[in-house]
Amino acid sequence: MKGKNKALVIWLVLIVVLAAAAAAVGPSGHHEDIQVAMRDAVLHDVNQVSLFGLKDVNPALIAAMCVSGILLVTALLLRLFVVPKFKIVPGRAQLLIEQAVGLFDSLAHITEPGKRTFAGAYIFAAGAYIFFGTLFELLGLQAVTTRGTSVTLPAPLSDVNAAIAMGCMSYCAILICGIRGAGLHGVGATLKEFSLPISMSFRLFGALLSGLLVTDLVYHYATLSYVVPVIVGVIFTLLHAVVQTYVLTMLVGMYGHEVAEKPPKKEKKSKEEEK
Repeated sequence: MKGKNKALVIWLVLIVVLAAAAAAVGPSGHHEDIQVAMRDAVLHDVNQVSLFGLKDVNPALIAAMCVSGILLVTALLLRLFVVPKFKIVPGRAQLLIEQAVGLFDSLAHITEPGKRTFAGAYIFAAGAYIFFGTLFELLGLQAVTTRGTSVTLPAPLSDVNAAIAMGCMSYCAILICGIRGAGLHGVGATLKEFSLPISMSFRLFGALLSGLLVTDLVYHYATLSYVVPVIVGVIFTLLHAVVQTYVLTMLVGMYGHEVAEKPPKKEKKSKEEEK
């Protein structure tokens, strides 16, 4: 108990020292107008970066490439060095991985009972990308824009193009589940839900963008820019990461199960019943 109180006191003193130092130093350089910053968060037409000689690249594209690379490398390392060491009595790391895989596997079982290879792989990949892609903005990685200023790499799905791509891929995954489960009937059932990719895309985009804009507003005002942004940013990011991962994976699971159901066979009526 004494150790916890001591750590809390040290933490509070550190916060006070940092706040006093920030107030003494004051703002430095030119601050971008909040309207320009919020508009650029949506359209990405001001703060753009150069990538491999290509100018005017959206920072969200750099973030998407970073997240994809991190996930692929992590998956490779887990497969090579962690999975072969799994035991009958699981440790903490093994238990955590098994619970995560089991969660998405249960969703895949709802989508494709008996044969859930495709649905399980897609639901797991999409959920991991949304969750870790949303948490990516907490790293605060910086990139130099073509104007010579620095910009923080945002969450990939806070860009409308990435959100639309995720919505369309999820719709294609649902269509494949329908074909695997019910054939042409599954295709027709999927095409009836033509507004589904639009709703999934803008649900992702709106949720993640709202957290980004709220954090930018808090950072803009000097009286709130010392401790509050840390609390607000972390809470919004964690909340959106969990909620949006759950929502999209559940939508893919439920709609995939709905379109994969085979139509009930019509029973032939006997001649006496027809008379």
